[in-house]
Order: sequence, then structure tokens, then C-alpha cells
Amino acid sequence: MSKNKVVVPEARGALDKFKMEAASEVGVNLKQGYNGDLTSKEAGSVGGQMVKNMIKKYEESMK
Repeated sequence: MSKNKVVVPEARGALDKFKMEAASEVGVNLKQGYNGDLTSKEAGSVGGQMVKNMIKKYEESMK
């Protein structure tokens, strides 16, 4: 059972889409639902790409 809790439940779809886009950018094949078969490296790549994209969007908003 996941302990992750979405503060704004309406955001779940956007978060899932964002995660899938980041996974695609780094070449990780994510599935809807369970992805426990990913390696730590693959999971870290997806998370790192998500952070990279968030920083990029933030920097663009400051211009």
C-alpha cells in the first residue's frame, strides 16, 4: 500500500501524465498502475527527469 498522499486529489491525473512524459523522455517504459518491476536506476531516472522539468518550468516562469 502506497503512503503517498495527493493533497489535491483533482491533480492525480495531471501528476500521472507528468510522470509518464518524464519516463518517456528518459526511455523508461512505465505502465498504468503497478511498476514495482522497475530497477532503482530506472525509477531514479524518472524522478530526476521530473525534477529537471519542474526546475526548467520554474526558470522559464521567472523570465
